[in-house]
Amino acid sequence: QVQLVESGGGLVQAGDSLRLSCAASGRTFSSYDMGWFRQAPGKEREFVAAVSRKGSITSYADSVKGRFTISRDNAKNTVYLQMNSLKPEDTAVYYCAAGSFAGLSLRGDYWGQGTQVTVSS
Repeated sequence: QVQLVESGGGLVQAGDSLRLSCAASGRTFSSYDMGWFRQAPGKEREFVAAVSRKGSITSYADSVKGRFTISRDNAKNTVYLQMNSLKPEDTAVYYCAAGSFAGLSLRGDYWGQGTQVTVSS
């Protein structure tokens, strides 16, 4: 089992940057593809980005491509989401997930509790 704890969310202005972190417990972190999802108020949870076990393959939602970068450090059991040029429509609770690639998305087997990102205009 993997426990995931997100951090790094906050309130920023449009155009600013944030870096989210997700720390995983256990010694099997490198066995999982990792990803980020988000859920805005009144909307369904949506895929944001995913990274393969060794970090060599990444996938992004079209809405964040070119602005967000996902990466991982297996030595630190941590996955990151660097978010640049933030827009008000990026406002959501961001969730970290551990699982496996499903096409260009991720099937999450384990989920974190989420961290709030709010982007003001």
